[in-house]
Amino acid sequence: MPLRYLFVDMNAYFASVEQQDHPALRGKPVGVVPVKAATTSCIAISYEAKRCGVKGGMPVWEARKLCPDLVLALARPERYVEVHHQMVDVVNRVVPVTQVMSIDEVSCKLIGAERSASKAEEMSRGIKAGVRKIGDYLRCSVGVGPNGMLAKVAADMQKPDGFTVIDPADLPGRLHGLELTDFPGIGPRMEARLHRHGITTVAQLTRMTGEQLSRVWGSKVNGWRWWYRLRGDDVPEKPTKRRTIGHGHVLPPDLRTAEKAWGVMVRLVHKAAARLRKVNYWAGQVVVTVAEADGDRYSTARPVPPCQDTFTLLQAAAAGWADRLPTRPFKIDVVFTDLVPATSATPSLFPFQQQMTTLSHAMDRVNKAFGPNSVYLGGMFGRTKNAPMRIAFTHIPDEETESVDQLRGYGW
Repeated sequence: MPLRYLFVDMNAYFASVEQQDHPALRGKPVGVVPVKAATTSCIAISYEAKRCGVKGGMPVWEARKLCPDLVLALARPERYVEVHHQMVDVVNRVVPVTQVMSIDEVSCKLIGAERSASKAEEMSRGIKAGVRKIGDYLRCSVGVGPNGMLAKVAADMQKPDGFTVIDPADLPGRLHGLELTDFPGIGPRMEARLHRHGITTVAQLTRMTGEQLSRVWGSKVNGWRWWYRLRGDDVPEKPTKRRTIGHGHVLPPDLRTAEKAWGVMVRLVHKAAARLRKVNYWAGQVVVTVAEADGDRYSTARPVPPCQDTFTLLQAAAAGWADRLPTRPFKIDVVFTDLVPATSATPSLFPFQQQMTTLSHAMDRVNKAFGPNSVYLGGMFGRTKNAPMRIAFTHIPDEETESVDQLRGYGW
């Protein structure tokens, strides 16, 4: 069984970019945050902060208890996207990138002589040297394995700046020193389910038969897929279906009234609708969720005829907003559900609806040609800078059409 995949994982990516661009941060514990406030969370941390026990997603106030010297760096998504593209170019010059897995990870399928451990190590050195040319403080770990999952696991085994090969001849014993949660797809809830079935170690996991794993996963397809992958087989991924598209924003203190928050809600609809058209889907329902400052949280859902134009979607969101006006809004989420691909949707026969769709696409073209928010809805006047670009680790934003969909891992 050959080595089929090479996986590149940038180390402490957001924090390392900040330390690269700001030398004063080098060697210091850094937490990257969306806003500089004690109530926010660290979306990324440097290795210096990790050594103090700080973890990604940890609230700033909690992180500072563990690491009083923690330095907060305001996130710069545009910069991370810029470096991401430079990293992809570096890898492509060494070995073709098969799939961009996230903002800081790419997977490469190996062929021919590339499948030898010595050639893979040579390619790894070339990739690492190229990354250091982007910035001398940037590092990446490279993993090589017989399938994509094990190549990713290998990349995580030595950080930072590591290179690891999982030889198929050493499977499954090579995996026994790992934790269950070291495998992509096994998070806290899946780990708890494994524990309920008496599986607490990777050695126990690899001793399970395909039928036993099928009972654990509650799916014969998933159970056998795991059985084969743990033994090095290259089992293709199950096709995924997009279920929701949405955006959310924590309001700054000066906008925590119903009147001022309205413009932010309109902007969230504007952004999500542009994303909906970009991925060529139609929505059948609009859900507006408001978290109040006192901890109360409620949602309103309004069905719409399958559409993708901003105006119909905003009309539904506005009706939901009016159902229950917030008193002290803290966070707003707008989510489109009941999605169908455009190829499966039946366009409206009403001329007005067709015109709204045509106008929405025209807005997208203008904003792409002349920059974000060159054309926008009057309801978001003065709020164009709210709800700025955010990066989910599984999605690379494109100007104003970035999504916060999280298919796995976490985003912000």
